[in-house]
Amino acid sequence: MSKAITPILLLLFTLLSHTTPSLSERCHPEDKKALLQIKEELNNPTLLSSWKPDADCCHLSWYGVGCYADHNRVDSLTIQHSDDIVAQFPPSIGNLPYLESLYISSFPYLTGPIPQSVSKLTNLKFVTITFTNVSGPVPNFWPSSKGLVNLDLSFNSFSGTLPPSLNKFLNLSWIYFNDNKLTGPIPYSYGFFNDKNPPDLYFSNNQLSGSLPLSLARLNSSLFDFSNNRFKGDASMLFGSNKATTSIDLSRNMFSFDFGKVELSKTMISLYVNNNQIYGNLPVGIENIFSLNVSYNRLCGEIPKGGYMKRFHVSTFFHNKCLCGSPLPPCK
Repeated sequence: MSKAITPILLLLFTLLSHTTPSLSERCHPEDKKALLQIKEELNNPTLLSSWKPDADCCHLSWYGVGCYADHNRVDSLTIQHSDDIVAQFPPSIGNLPYLESLYISSFPYLTGPIPQSVSKLTNLKFVTITFTNVSGPVPNFWPSSKGLVNLDLSFNSFSGTLPPSLNKFLNLSWIYFNDNKLTGPIPYSYGFFNDKNPPDLYFSNNQLSGSLPLSLARLNSSLFDFSNNRFKGDASMLFGSNKATTSIDLSRNMFSFDFGKVELSKTMISLYVNNNQIYGNLPVGIENIFSLNVSYNRLCGEIPKGGYMKRFHVSTFFHNKCLCGSPLPPCK
């Protein structure tokens, strides 16, 4: 009898040994399908060679994929640093419904617009798409969920105007739109971010233009970087003695306002207003700014003594209408 049972046991053992991997696999089949579609849409790059159909996508062997511990759905996707990916932005990313963190960086040959399918990702909190050649408008169809915390779309080829509805995301900590090809003004709605925790705004190195909306006076952001654009007019609404602002960079624009009437934040560390058309005297308390450049404006009056003034070179102040005093020539 034992001889008759042995082949049956052997067969059962063989069947179990083949079914065990599928029973123990954590990866949800729909998530695996989406990831393999993403790989195909990116033309099967060597960077994603670990994405294999017969392997568990929630296992650490899958490059850049992270899963929830409790229900085993893909919640993070990190793909970075590759010169051999020549493709458009993969639309199948929109088929990862539990995705919270999307990080795509350093792909000079990744092109095309961000597809509409991304709007399905209602759980997104952290979005980084940077150092690519992704183009088209900045999407105005971000998830209806208000959970978005960080949005970094810097160093790409986005064009068109700024999306007006970003203020609806009440948890945003910072917005990086710098180093793109964006045009037009800053929307009035950007003055109505979360009052308690407004985001830092990095809009430098674009082709943004027009006057700043007066609504920005409401913002108590830590940092504003509007440098190297085509803004004009008044920017004094960004300042305030009671604000928590630590850094303002308005350099290389066409701003024109009375600098002497500005009230500096007590927390201000760095201030760059060089290469504008700003006039008047230096504001009270500027000697307490650690990093400073006011050159190439229309400023007048004596440079204050004390504070950090002794650490600055002539280049911090030169090419103004009538500034004087150390490190410039003495006032007459």
